[in-house]
Amino acid sequence: MAQVCVCSDYFVVDDDGSLCLIPGSMGLRQTLYITDPGASTFEKADYPWLARVRVRVQGGGGGAAGAQADAGELVATIGGAGGGYSESLIQVAALGASENITVGAGGVAGDFDTDGGAGGPSSFGGSTVAPGGGGGTVGMTTGSTPAAFSGLAAPLAGTGDLRLGGGASGGALRLSGGEGQSGQGGESHLGHGGFQRSSNGGGGGPRGFGGGAAGAFARNNVTVQGSPGGGGIVIVELYG
Repeated sequence: MAQVCVCSDYFVVDDDGSLCLIPGSMGLRQTLYITDPGASTFEKADYPWLARVRVRVQGGGGGAAGAQADAGELVATIGGAGGGYSESLIQVAALGASENITVGAGGVAGDFDTDGGAGGPSSFGGSTVAPGGGGGTVGMTTGSTPAAFSGLAAPLAGTGDLRLGGGASGGALRLSGGEGQSGQGGESHLGHGGFQRSSNGGGGGPRGFGGGAAGAFARNNVTVQGSPGGGGIVIVELYG
């Protein structure tokens, strides 16, 4: 008669003779990608086989202001900063029955006379929090003389096992009434900042998650709107 051997690393035979998987031995079973800005919850009871979670949290990137230039003059604005990033490995015993999740929205685009909005923070419970990036400011006024403005400092690290601040944005430069360059958007761990401009238009938009928007550029009687920052994301990896 054939015999069956059971690997004790992954299986156990209980008192009733049932063959069962050992909790925590299954590895990665499911991944949740939460991208809609705002609040939601993670319910532990929905995953009775759960042994641990790895959460990855990306904050939203900052938006950028627009620009308005008079005839024969130029305005360039700085970019928005990229959002911070945090991650944690959490054992099931340390999880609450319900954990609050927040996905930070990207910062709103500013008008030609209004700063871009800051990106929102993202979080999983209180253990893992990533800040959003600051919004790009108006700063430069219309003119034709040389001017330079520094970009935004990156947001500091949040909370978690691994904590990374966001990326600083690029500064804006005017060489004359016809030549200059806006600032690029700040990088993030899970995204890229928008591209800077040296011709009329709103700054480039970010790609991925949490990147900052680039600043706008306007010359010779042109008005342009700013660009929004990239939204955050919360990734929950479920291990059995």
